[in-house]
Amino acid sequence: MTILIFIIGIVVLIVVHEFGHLVAAKLSKMRVDEFGLGYPPRVAIIGKIGETIFSLNWLPFGGFVKIYGEDIDSESVKDARAFSSKNRAVQALVLIAGIAMNLLFAYVLITGALIAGTPQALSPNEIANARNTQLAVAEVLPASPAARSGLLEGDSILSAKDVWGEWRANDPASFSTFVAASHGDSITLDIKRNGIEQTVIATPATDIVPDDPAHYALGVEVATVGIVPVSFFYAISEGASLTWGAISLTASGLLHFFYGIFTLRADFSQVAGPVGIASAVGSEAAQGFGNLLSIMAIISINLALINLIPIPALDGGRLLFVGIESIIRRPINAKIANAVNSLGFAFLVLLMVVVTAHDIFKIVG
Repeated sequence: MTILIFIIGIVVLIVVHEFGHLVAAKLSKMRVDEFGLGYPPRVAIIGKIGETIFSLNWLPFGGFVKIYGEDIDSESVKDARAFSSKNRAVQALVLIAGIAMNLLFAYVLITGALIAGTPQALSPNEIANARNTQLAVAEVLPASPAARSGLLEGDSILSAKDVWGEWRANDPASFSTFVAASHGDSITLDIKRNGIEQTVIATPATDIVPDDPAHYALGVEVATVGIVPVSFFYAISEGASLTWGAISLTASGLLHFFYGIFTLRADFSQVAGPVGIASAVGSEAAQGFGNLLSIMAIISINLALINLIPIPALDGGRLLFVGIESIIRRPINAKIANAVNSLGFAFLVLLMVVVTAHDIFKIVG
């Protein structure tokens, strides 16, 4: 299921990107020959709108838009509706449109996540109006009774039982009181970890709380987590702020990473490839629909900004070519352009292989 969700998500993000190119090209009076779901070979033609074929293709990892005249040749240059015959500003707008669409889509996803709600730590005043509340483990002290029992950060405590009685609530204070009242007797905890319910047994001990050494405790910090509903208009405004913040942080991270590559000091431990991203998507999907929308928004922002990097074979590289051509006032030699694009593509493939291998080593290691 994780792989399926990941593939569907990536396909949607790439199709959104290509749809941006399609719309911009149409508005610029360019001829768009084909818009494909997936990559060739072609399975079937879904339909046709005007002169544009909408196709379904065998390789389900994204999509593409085929604009007439993107690859310069003598015939297309003479056609007023060819990409290559349009002025450089129009070409740049068509190239940027895919990036802009991914950023806009990220905003829609983040706004949707706010409306759907994502789990967050709640104050006592927020608990009454929240939904899906649960008591979550925020921290486990080393060598504490909680640590010895196998409790982990992120676990949800559903109930607790000892010889004196049973606890079922969602607030930290009542849980702490229940543990203290055990007087050192073992407590059976029903927990949920990664969506799976299980049982652990912990024995409270003294000398855990510095301010009250006689207090029986497990050595665990807990917090009430739940979803607080927000209004539609608040989600719209807050979504814009959060999207801008995510764009800024992502751009800063990418600049630092690629600077590290060119100075041979890149830290690949902070980068995830397809395997790592699929794992992250699966984990967030298990936490709820809002979390899934949030992680897809982050991926959409990364896709947009990576495409903006001036590396041949990316939109940023093509934008660089357009900028150079506007300065020299003539098309770049096709052989030179193709050679540079091939080198850029080889670099991207090598980078992808390295990052994917790192993902796998983290999993098996």
